[in-house]
Amino acid sequence: MQEHEKVFQDYLATKGLKLTRTRALILNTVFDMHEHFDVEALYDKIKTLTDSISRATVYRCIPLLKDANLIQQSMRTSSRDSFEHIFGHPRHIHWICSKCGTIVETDYEELTPILNRSAKRIKFAMGELKLNIYGLCWKCQSSENENQ
Repeated sequence: MQEHEKVFQDYLATKGLKLTRTRALILNTVFDMHEHFDVEALYDKIKTLTDSISRATVYRCIPLLKDANLIQQSMRTSSRDSFEHIFGHPRHIHWICSKCGTIVETDYEELTPILNRSAKRIKFAMGELKLNIYGLCWKCQSSENENQ
């Protein structure tokens, strides 16, 4: 059993639930994806593996994965929530192009001391941290400059 499966199984046990084959399939499909995904894209990927899963089952599993701290909602684009698996991955900043939708990730490393100092100053216990910065990527900046 992989570590993320063990974490999920332990979390489910605290809720009186079991790691069923369906939940394991959803979990492992999420961890096989190395990009941001929405629930519909996840469902489509799972449907290529099996026909015996419903869209509703996938939607019901997402909050469990979030509560187990295996995935997080990373952003909302095109009226859909986008997720990514976070277990075993460093926290990072999302730089999102407002024009073309490109997402670039960089590490928080340089910001962490600043955030910790600010939190300490205001006596705030940080929990989940998501940092999404919207603007224009270099390609879209170049395109705009050429059109002006």
